[in-house]
Amino acid sequence: MNVGQIVLQLPLDTIQQMKATYSRAEKPAPPGAIFSAKTPGCSITAYKSGKVLFQGKSPETEANKWGTAPAGPKTGVKDHTHPGHKGPAGLKPSVNDHRYAPAPTLFTSSHIGSDEAGTGDFFGPITVASVYVDQSQFALLKELGVKDSKLLKDDAIQRIAKDLMHVELPYSLLVMRNERYNQLQQRGWSQGKMKTMLHHHAIQKLLAKIDPTKPDGILIDQFQLPSTYIKHLATEGEKLQQNVSFMTKAESHSLAVAAASIISRASFVREMDKLSKQAGFTIPKGASAAVDQAAGRLIRTHGRQALPVFTKMHFANSAKAEKFV
Repeated sequence: MNVGQIVLQLPLDTIQQMKATYSRAEKPAPPGAIFSAKTPGCSITAYKSGKVLFQGKSPETEANKWGTAPAGPKTGVKDHTHPGHKGPAGLKPSVNDHRYAPAPTLFTSSHIGSDEAGTGDFFGPITVASVYVDQSQFALLKELGVKDSKLLKDDAIQRIAKDLMHVELPYSLLVMRNERYNQLQQRGWSQGKMKTMLHHHAIQKLLAKIDPTKPDGILIDQFQLPSTYIKHLATEGEKLQQNVSFMTKAESHSLAVAAASIISRASFVREMDKLSKQAGFTIPKGASAAVDQAAGRLIRTHGRQALPVFTKMHFANSAKAEKFV
């Protein structure tokens, strides 16, 4: 993964000149971009804010034609601090075992973040994403609007997720659909164990993908005690990877976890759209009274045998749906 990145802040008239220069090398640009081009040495994407990303094996070749990269690493990125990071005093890792609390330096270093979506929704699957973010990409991710997906609407999540695909951010995504979820639940698996194994395997796949690159750490958005997570792994003959930390609300501090939250949420939304098409009506998210009504409608139109395909059967919504049948 010998990929370098340089980010320059350029005047819009210079960007228009660049667009003309690279007209023969243009490729489809992501939303929010003025143009995107591909040269033998790197990819170039210019954004409306004036930031221009040069990414590839030799980004300096093209970047030096248009400006001077900021002093420091080749990446040209000076600000490596997530806007939500408040430093050591701002860390509130709600863990009983502080051996697994992240070091403050993790947020400004190259690391893997892992997060999930769909766990509190009656309809739809659980999606887990693990993302590797090199510190050189922090400025770009901020430019793309990466932050906690809970602060974003679904359309913004989908747009940012597409932008992240465009910049070739290394990630691994796993989807546990309802049929498999219900099978495991009936075998005695808790949702916590399911999430543990999904995170573990997503991280394993990502580590293999970025090899030989070694992240400075791995941060999982905490959903249970680290000791419980480790016990779940042991029951399946697995062990915790090296340099793993846990932190509640990690997406507010780590750009890698924030990116993972966006990718996992975007996947969940796509899966819900598929279920809506399959059902013939819009399937609501969450576990509210509107969800109970939708489940009742599903039973009326497709029969009770549809529930294991669409829902997490052990939720209380299954029983509540009966009054709407």
